[in-house]
Amino acid sequence: MLQRLEWVRGYLLMTPTILLMVGLLIAPLASLLLRSFWSQHGFELDPTFTLKNYWALIAPSDKVTWWSGIPFPLENPAYAIVIVKSLGLSFAATVAVILIAYPMAYFLAFRVTRHKMLWLIVITIPFWTSYLLRVFAWKIILGFNGVINSFLIWTGIIDKPLEFLLYNPLSVVITLAHAWVAYAILPIYVSLEKIDRSLLEAATDLGYRPWGRFLRVTLPLSLPGVIASTLLVFIPTVGDYVTPSLVGGPTGVMVGNTIQSLFGQRNDGPLGAALSAVVMLIVTIIVCLFLWAVGYRKIQKREA
Repeated sequence: MLQRLEWVRGYLLMTPTILLMVGLLIAPLASLLLRSFWSQHGFELDPTFTLKNYWALIAPSDKVTWWSGIPFPLENPAYAIVIVKSLGLSFAATVAVILIAYPMAYFLAFRVTRHKMLWLIVITIPFWTSYLLRVFAWKIILGFNGVINSFLIWTGIIDKPLEFLLYNPLSVVITLAHAWVAYAILPIYVSLEKIDRSLLEAATDLGYRPWGRFLRVTLPLSLPGVIASTLLVFIPTVGDYVTPSLVGGPTGVMVGNTIQSLFGQRNDGPLGAALSAVVMLIVTIIVCLFLWAVGYRKIQKREA
């Protein structure tokens, strides 16, 4: 009887969280999936079950469309292309974020001995402002008459403004990397801070040089933070909408912009819902494969 009461008490304590998850996550997601099986006729939704929305995304064709060396034998290759492009831009932004965040987290964990909290606050201060304002700031920095072009012209390095800095995939990657780097620093910093310093001293006593000690001790022990940061950045940036809208231009469009266009301008919510579901499925598969690969590698190391 006592165990049953404890079980009931545990669920009662979880009730607010469960209600919040159901109301703000599960219910909208279920509604989205349900809508993906409907049809749109003008301004009216037809709740009749159909798979035509998903078929429109994967319908094969004898004509092959090539993009960046990748063949797309589909009737509507634009959707597949924008998904692949979004995954590529998100992957590039994630790599850039990790390469920037890791040295900063390492400096905080091993080089800063006093006022670490103050350093953390200083690093995160630029990210207290609105995400939209930060994207606008990069638009000004990378613009035709922006900070970079003005400085290069003033120093005499160039004669006319560089046009490739803005409205292209590169500007999307740069802006995404800056916008998400703070979220990657903290998990990596926590992992580095938890490393037992005696292990580093032992590696030094065994003859490892700084780089060898880093590769054999520090990096493996900090991988949980790197993995968490990778997922924390990759998953939301795949569907980012604001950044490609403001700094991407025609060549920097991502799947989030396509979904917004389907729901808005094209008035085809069911197709937009189907595209959203497909993207979520692809991202879930990629994340599961990534976690499996990391776990499989750890098992191999233990066996070795």
